[in-house]
Amino acid sequence: MPVMSVFGQLKVMSAIESCRTAALGGHVMRCEDCLHTQIAYNSCRNRHCPKCQGFAGTGMDEQRKSELLDVPYFHVRVHLARADRDHRLPQQGRSSTISCSRASSQTMRTIAADPKRLGVKIGFTSVLHTWGSAMTHHPHVHE
Repeated sequence: MPVMSVFGQLKVMSAIESCRTAALGGHVMRCEDCLHTQIAYNSCRNRHCPKCQGFAGTGMDEQRKSELLDVPYFHVRVHLARADRDHRLPQQGRSSTISCSRASSQTMRTIAADPKRLGVKIGFTSVLHTWGSAMTHHPHVHE
């Protein structure tokens, strides 16, 4: 499994440290009536930055709220064990990713139907991803 290089880690840390500071530049906003001045610094837009990604996530949530039913939601991400992912799956190809999706949905239904847990029949949307954010083979399901 590829690991981010030390250079890559330093680049991410530098971006996060510089986020919304003068180091990345910015712009000046001034009220024409009272002449109050405010400086707005640019963000790093790095996917690892908690300031940038936290803000982006909040915006996405607000945009999607009007599309949702007024019920509680949970985001579940199901991964395969590293041993299966690294050794068995590359040989099995497409059928392995379909099996991952099928196993995930069956598990979700079984756990939800258990009277000791929820005791209900659930509905959900599944999205199968075959690659991780590092662009390596990493099948996983979002439900």
